[in-house]
Amino acid sequence: MTTAKTEIEQEDPCAEVRRGRGRPQARCDEDTRAVIMEAAHREFASYGYATTSMESVARRAGVSTKTLYRLIPTKAALFEAMITERIDRFASVIRLRACDGRDVKAALRGALIVCGELVLDGEVIALQRLILADSEKFPEIAETFYHKAIRRTERTLAAWLQAQHERGLIRIDDAEATAGMLLGMLVYQPQRAVLFARAAPPDREQLERRADAVAELFLRGSEP
Repeated sequence: MTTAKTEIEQEDPCAEVRRGRGRPQARCDEDTRAVIMEAAHREFASYGYATTSMESVARRAGVSTKTLYRLIPTKAALFEAMITERIDRFASVIRLRACDGRDVKAALRGALIVCGELVLDGEVIALQRLILADSEKFPEIAETFYHKAIRRTERTLAAWLQAQHERGLIRIDDAEATAGMLLGMLVYQPQRAVLFARAAPPDREQLERRADAVAELFLRGSEP
């Protein structure tokens, strides 16, 4: 005799998987994929593209290689998915911090801090270092990182800046060029210092001070 699904089962896409026949599955595919992405990020950042294997990612994620290959068929696809997933999270935060028109400096400072948290993250810089080391043998990973991470970050900030320009809050001629210059001011010096092992990634307080200075300098020349 069948019964209607409970309200919880209707709302939870993993509920039916957990109640299926035979050995219960601990996670649904969506949750498993999230665990795999985190494991992939740590493996690639720690060991580079060449050394990282699908088997090592599966071990770190605590899943079988069969499950990993079912969800993501190749190492190249795994690398691209890992980069895309991280930038997706960043882009969603940027959209949520749009300026309400009362304090454009505070809004710009907030957007720059989000960018800095991504670009100056210690694991992201370590990943970038290893990509540069492996890019001659695997040029596709440099291509992926450039388009999925670097260019997408620039375009996301550019879209934010263009929206403020259209609302009359700032004055700019080229949103993408402006985004590139802002990111350069924000991250170039500390990023290079970390890449060449001259300093640790900036902490939150240091990042906030730098974002504040960059926003102040930029707005002096972009007042409408």
